[in-house]
Amino acid sequence: MTLSVPSGVQPPSPSPSPSPSPCPSEAEEARVPVQRAAADRARVTELRLSAFASHRGLRVPLDAPFTLIAGPSGSGKSGVLRAYEALARLAGGAEAGEAFPDPGSCVPDRARPDEQGRRGFRIGCTADGPEGPVRLDVAVQVEPALRIVGERLTADGTVLLETALRDPARRSVQAAWHTAGSAPVTRAPLPDDRLGTALLPLRVAGKTEGQRRVLAAAEQMVVALRSVFVCDPRPARMRPAVPLGTGRLLRGCDNLADVLFRTRSECGRRHGLLVDAVRAGCAGPVHDLLAERTTDGRVRALLDRGDGSRTDLARLGDGELRYTALALVLLTGPGVLEVDTAEVPEAYQTLTVLADGFGQGLDARQRRELLGLAARMCERGHIRLVGAVNDLSWVEGAEGSDAARVVDLAP
Repeated sequence: MTLSVPSGVQPPSPSPSPSPSPCPSEAEEARVPVQRAAADRARVTELRLSAFASHRGLRVPLDAPFTLIAGPSGSGKSGVLRAYEALARLAGGAEAGEAFPDPGSCVPDRARPDEQGRRGFRIGCTADGPEGPVRLDVAVQVEPALRIVGERLTADGTVLLETALRDPARRSVQAAWHTAGSAPVTRAPLPDDRLGTALLPLRVAGKTEGQRRVLAAAEQMVVALRSVFVCDPRPARMRPAVPLGTGRLLRGCDNLADVLFRTRSECGRRHGLLVDAVRAGCAGPVHDLLAERTTDGRVRALLDRGDGSRTDLARLGDGELRYTALALVLLTGPGVLEVDTAEVPEAYQTLTVLADGFGQGLDARQRRELLGLAARMCERGHIRLVGAVNDLSWVEGAEGSDAARVVDLAP
């Protein structure tokens, strides 16, 4: 199912604005209860991989703030996170080619083309919030051409939006959305390379109760999906000094030093928590974690050992760098992470971090500390975390293990 935008109209994109503070004041935090009532925040509570890569009919519950996807290599953990990220990109207005850069790998194993030579995959999710559970299901054709050939948005058993490919020769799909006015539905073509749910504000006037219901459900789904940060720390890229930039952390954490240069001065409270975490997970004494300018105008990150000596982060091991980056992510938020946030107050968003290889490359102490930190931050409603791990031996019995919901993909 696909949606088509009228000629000359482009999907909305967030306008550039100054980066918000990474650390709200204590007064601001007091105005927003720690763990705001679940019904106030849009969040993804289930991911469905009906036919995607190695998965068929897989339902992944994500209703807990902290979820660990477990399984050996080849069990499809990365595929689960890849499907989630793709839906998030589509909700942000990305074209199908951007959301699925390698669409052939998303086609189910051993899937055969139909009589027209078509192959594809199906994914979906449920987002809960003020409108109650809202379901989104998407069918994507990969061959002979990449396009979104079917989409359905439903709530309380009512189909609010449905699209279908009627004419393969046209790069559009026929869409019908709930109106409940003089006509029960409104029909119009929508593009076959974008998510219709994300385009509804361009096409639905909101004049009838039915239309307002459609818009509210679509907004809930988009808000739930867009506030996602994919974290994939790359130690080799974190070692060199970097130019001063936006101070927003990239998914590979390449610009860790730039982010520290900003956050250390803007949020002493959370920076202190980060120093505590680094002290618990890195070798040797740690008095502070800081960033300083180099002679060529770049910035580099350093550990202050407290005895007058400093250690360049470039000298740390891969595990220490991954641990430091993950701790920073858990202790910050949308104001610091490079997140495609929706245009609603942050108090009504739920930042979700996707971390493939959550404990990868870490020693037992680092894993233990990171698990406890993740559990604490998720419990207080700061973030939601979906992490992938190869085995659960280091999780069982550790602090924070009770807070994690485990989805085991082991055969």
